[in-house]
Amino acid sequence: MKCPYCSDVDNKVIDSRMTGEGNAIRRRRECLACNHRFTTYERVEAVPLVLIKKDGRRETFDRSKVLMGLRKACQKRDISINTLEEFVDELERELQEMGEKEIPSAVVGERLMTKLHELDDVAYVRFASVYREFKDINDFMSELKDLLDAPVKRS
Repeated sequence: MKCPYCSDVDNKVIDSRMTGEGNAIRRRRECLACNHRFTTYERVEAVPLVLIKKDGRRETFDRSKVLMGLRKACQKRDISINTLEEFVDELERELQEMGEKEIPSAVVGERLMTKLHELDDVAYVRFASVYREFKDINDFMSELKDLLDAPVKRS
């Protein structure tokens, strides 16, 4: 770390502590050349997630967009916003843990479908109708038939 006073790179850490939010480490340093003290902050560098859309476009993962889609699917259903926000937090964490810079949007879509299938059948079908781009009533009926043939346990 370069000293902001003399630009020397030799310094020592006097004190380290976590910030109040817990998302950074505050370090007090002393320059060995000029003896001035200064503070630095160490943060985790978040790599933005990029989704590869069906048409090949790349788009930055937007949690608010995902949450909005879930809210629309769950509109007038007995599912709290906290449940949806916790799920989006979990999804984002899982995507980050994959360690990939680019992720096919299908991975996100299928994960959302699975979660909605566990939570609420109506919300699942609403989401599926948009996500799977049903062309006609036959596509819709096919999805409903699959849903009826394979019930999922509710947690």
